[in-house]
Amino acid sequence: MNIDVIIEDDRWTEVGLEALATDAFRALFVHMGLEDGAEACLMGCNDARIAELNTEFRGKHAPTNVLSWPSEERASLDPGGPPDPPSDPELGDIAIAYETCAREAKEQGKRLGDHVTHLIVHGLLHLLGYDHVDDKDAALMEALEVEILGKLGLADPYGQTET
Repeated sequence: MNIDVIIEDDRWTEVGLEALATDAFRALFVHMGLEDGAEACLMGCNDARIAELNTEFRGKHAPTNVLSWPSEERASLDPGGPPDPPSDPELGDIAIAYETCAREAKEQGKRLGDHVTHLIVHGLLHLLGYDHVDDKDAALMEALEVEILGKLGLADPYGQTET
């Protein structure tokens, strides 16, 4: 398994984005029982860049915390059901925006690295076909996030915030 990290904004280097991504990718793959050989790309950018991407790909003219582009459609047709396992070792691409992530972490009383790790796991699950469009899918995806983050020693991101 390999996650290629591209740093477009140097502040991500200070956060240790590459190490966070490697740890998140490894934890997710072990938890999901997936085979080695999978690859993904993570771009650490700023709000201006992710706003461009959000406009281009989703028609939303604003920055967001994380975007993901799966290499193939894997979503289950059954709400709340698990997606199809990847048939392509190239899972897809993720972009994450520094200013939005830093602001959210501060507002939620979380360490930036913990919040970013959550968003990387979230993005990787999207690459695997998980989503949160309806309640059943969201419950499945969020439960996986909590379990994976727990194995990394991180608190439930949907529970109480740190003080």
